[in-house]
Amino acid sequence: MHKMYNTSVCSSMFSPNALQSIMLVTRQQQYWIMSSCTLKNQRLRIGHRTKVPRNVNMEKLQHGYLFPEIQRHQLMHLEKYPHANVIDLGIGDTTEPLSTIVTSSMVDFVHGLSTEKGYKGYGPEQGEKALRKEIADTIYKDLGIKPSEVFVSDGAQCDISRLQLLMGPNLKIFVPDPSFPAYIDSSVIIGQAGEFVYETGKYKNIEYMTCGPQTNFFPDLHTASRADIIFFCSPNNPTGHAATRKQLEQLVDFAKENGSIIIFDSAYSAYITDDSPKSIFEISGAREVAIEVSSFSKFAGFTGVRLGWTVVPEELSYSNGFPVVHDFNRIMCTCFNGASNIAQAGGLACLSPEGLKAVQSHVDNYMDNARILVDALTSVGLKVYGGKNAPYAWVHFPGSNSWDVFAEILEKTHMITVPGSGFGPGGEEYIRISAFGQRDSIIEASERFQCLV
Repeated sequence: MHKMYNTSVCSSMFSPNALQSIMLVTRQQQYWIMSSCTLKNQRLRIGHRTKVPRNVNMEKLQHGYLFPEIQRHQLMHLEKYPHANVIDLGIGDTTEPLSTIVTSSMVDFVHGLSTEKGYKGYGPEQGEKALRKEIADTIYKDLGIKPSEVFVSDGAQCDISRLQLLMGPNLKIFVPDPSFPAYIDSSVIIGQAGEFVYETGKYKNIEYMTCGPQTNFFPDLHTASRADIIFFCSPNNPTGHAATRKQLEQLVDFAKENGSIIIFDSAYSAYITDDSPKSIFEISGAREVAIEVSSFSKFAGFTGVRLGWTVVPEELSYSNGFPVVHDFNRIMCTCFNGASNIAQAGGLACLSPEGLKAVQSHVDNYMDNARILVDALTSVGLKVYGGKNAPYAWVHFPGSNSWDVFAEILEKTHMITVPGSGFGPGGEEYIRISAFGQRDSIIEASERFQCLV
């Protein structure tokens, strides 16, 4: 046991009384049940009803989306403690101001919109040609990515849903456990998931592959069954692990052998500090089996500006030989009207030599934050993963319910974290801590963690 198990300040979250063995369901399961009852009661109070049935897939969703639920708890805490200085180490929103190189480019574009010469309306649904080319040339330098294979969007998470729409419901998916919750929730909504099993915390028809320290944060592909779609994120959100070249080679080989398509999320690739691949397309053969989604949100601070991209190689095809890129182009043209041309002007500036230097300083700052937090958590006897190739710490609380840990940390330290179970059943004993934040807040947070001693 860690030293913190015997503390007076934080001991209640780890005491037998806090985790009563007589409870038949976890706190999260209780929340699901209460939410379901609330919805039923609301339905009974409605006077007029249409004859339109509710989407059965929406009924399968077991709880609110993780991050709005975290925000709900934060608001409740502030109502209880209106004068508390709450430090948010949870959702992972960037805090550093955008570089003037980037904002000046967007301002100039906006001013141009007020002139006849500078005005511009609809752009290409696939993105401006200049930005598509810059992403191909700068982000995927020497990897052979063509501008025509790059689709600019309003963010990686939106593209995940568009890819689900592209693939359709009659497929089996593979997800690491733990992993970004949008992979699971979008799969449920589109109709790929079966019924939810409370005993396991998993949906049927979804292959959950353990990616914890016992497997070096990579699935044991020797025991994995075939799936049509493989979601994979590197560096992983929430564990912070960046897959090695050997691991990604195994993943590509597995996809080839099984005829699967990998949806590779590289949203945090700019934070990789070692020689781990930053793109799946660094791996030989990946163009035949993989799609990559990425984003300006975390490396350029565009969480509010909204800009991302997806790469669909020409070689990727369906079982009948039809190129996937043509269908994704149709999805973008039908279901999307193009990213904001103002945001694209900013994205283009980010990829200039001056812009890249500016955004790298932000990346370095957040990674310094991560080191401060990891050192603080380690100093109180906790086992901490991540923080080396991603701006997250993945903290282990053996034998504990992650929502109970989240609640107790919030109550005793006024700090927002994220319960690991929100990323899948494999995260039950973990808390994810974000390193996004102003330096003074990060230092203050590291001091508050001393209450765990």
